[in-house]
Amino acid sequence: MPLFYQQDINEQTRLAVWKIAEPESFFLERVELKKEITHPHKRLQHLAGRYLLLYLFPDFPAATIAIADTRKPFLPNEAYHFSISHCGDYAAAIVSKTERVGVDIELLTPRVEKIKHKFLHPDELKMLVQTNADPVTILTLLWSAKEAMFKWWGNGDVDFSDVLRIHELPAQLEGIMNASFIKKEIYPLLLHYRLFGNLTLVWTDGSGEIRNKK
Repeated sequence: MPLFYQQDINEQTRLAVWKIAEPESFFLERVELKKEITHPHKRLQHLAGRYLLLYLFPDFPAATIAIADTRKPFLPNEAYHFSISHCGDYAAAIVSKTERVGVDIELLTPRVEKIKHKFLHPDELKMLVQTNADPVTILTLLWSAKEAMFKWWGNGDVDFSDVLRIHELPAQLEGIMNASFIKKEIYPLLLHYRLFGNLTLVWTDGSGEIRNKK
């Protein structure tokens, strides 16, 4: 069983990463493929993500997952809040009984350097100038952090550089970054992260309270 990483965040919230090494038949024993996905590897990623939901909470009603207009998957009765991410041969999922959540995994890629001005605020770009960290690693991690925040929000209509704000750069292989989601109100968020070689993992369980209003 290629469970790559697992963390029970608390009694209500669980997280896991799966390294995909199985054929479709393995996942289809527990997960129904409800939409047409023609690309074989994307289909595997999709199935692995859904499989993880049941792995984390065996009573998760995966058959009732619906897709919002923003393309976010959700449960109509909100019995669970969840978020799924996949890249390469990895799938990740976070599930909570009580809180909105967001998760993202990314493989390190130099291409992120070409788009940094599109997703980073000028204040974040200034922080980058002051660090000696590997640029591909730090930029991929920041992109992953903003994707996790975007998934936590779940309602689309977000300018990554302006609305999703990170206040400090990661300084080690795992830890917490302070961030804010800024729209009509400011929502402080704690972003938890881990680096596994060439793989980044970032998640949030919505920790924080509204501290200010614009």
